Amino acid sequence: MTVRAKLRQIRDEIAQTFLERSEVIDGALAAMLAGHHVLLIGPPGTAKSMLADEICRRCAGATYFQWLLTKFTTPEELFGAVSLRSLENDDYRRVTAHKLPEAHIAFLDEVFKANSSILNAVLTLMNERRFHNGREVAEVPLISLFAASNELPEDDELQALYDRFLLRFVVDYIADDFRFVRMLQAKPATEQTTVTLAELRELQELVRDVAVPQHVFRTLADLRRELGRKQIIASDRRYRQAISLLQAHAFLRGRDQIAEDDVFVLEHALWHDPNQRDDVRSVIHQLLRGYEDDAKELLYQSQELRDYAQRQWESNELRNRAVVEAHTKIRSILVKIGTLLDEVSSAGRPTDRVLAVKQEIEDIQQRMLEAL
Repeated sequence: MTVRAKLRQIRDEIAQTFLERSEVIDGALAAMLAGHHVLLIGPPGTAKSMLADEICRRCAGATYFQWLLTKFTTPEELFGAVSLRSLENDDYRRVTAHKLPEAHIAFLDEVFKANSSILNAVLTLMNERRFHNGREVAEVPLISLFAASNELPEDDELQALYDRFLLRFVVDYIADDFRFVRMLQAKPATEQTTVTLAELRELQELVRDVAVPQHVFRTLADLRRELGRKQIIASDRRYRQAISLLQAHAFLRGRDQIAEDDVFVLEHALWHDPNQRDDVRSVIHQLLRGYEDDAKELLYQSQELRDYAQRQWESNELRNRAVVEAHTKIRSILVKIGTLLDEVSSAGRPTDRVLAVKQEIEDIQQRMLEAL
């Protein structure tokens, strides 16, 4: 099995266990491929910790660190005890073996419960991949940090840490009854496909080769503008990091370049408050699929005109008059479709779906003319 096939197998195995979590799974795997961090927010009992732990453990050979944070958590628990030998030399440094500074992948549960001194050190680890240890500033091997929380941070001092999670997923209880029953009946997975740390590094190199079409940059600029109109502001850093996330998401979906469908993952990256999620999702859909909705509406109008012309008429004269009227209106609709195609093409977006609608409308028009 190729490394890429292993990755797909991991995704499928986890999805069979964690129902209604496909977006979280794809986003988490993409974050690992791109070296970003993930936050899961939701009430107790939604399998946040279990899901994050399961994903983290799928990288065999990587050093994995996990911890449940509380207001009583001490720096020693995360970063290691102070070295007594170093203290004899007036050097205050920690023994970091088996602790967070030596982890490739980490999971911190209830991440916002810890005190500020711990969180400041975690922030440096996440942002700079460095750990200040005594007189030295050590590079850390951290690839991705996963975190879970039952609540959003309220203190201003936590906002910087909150901002370092590029992907933020709000998870809830299983909504669908059928999937809920499947969850109750589920048995522990028999297969546990993993990738080695070396294979993960190989995948990360492949992700960097995923092409970024020019229209993706225009899409991000358009997205920032439209979200700004709704007072939803994301930092320049977040948009810059979004590029590598999109590359990883495209790679995960088996593509060698970013497609517009990959941009939808940003609905989990561009909001700050959960109340903004619906607006972000709506703006992305309107920007990327709004023209498709317009095309479908024009197709629906053409089908109504066809049905109008084909209904039972009292005479051939009335029928022919109805066909001519419908034909004239459909010709006007085709002009609108042509204008829409020009706009879509100028924006650098795929035109295949609009062209398919145009072909359907032309077929309707042709059949009406043949009926005369």
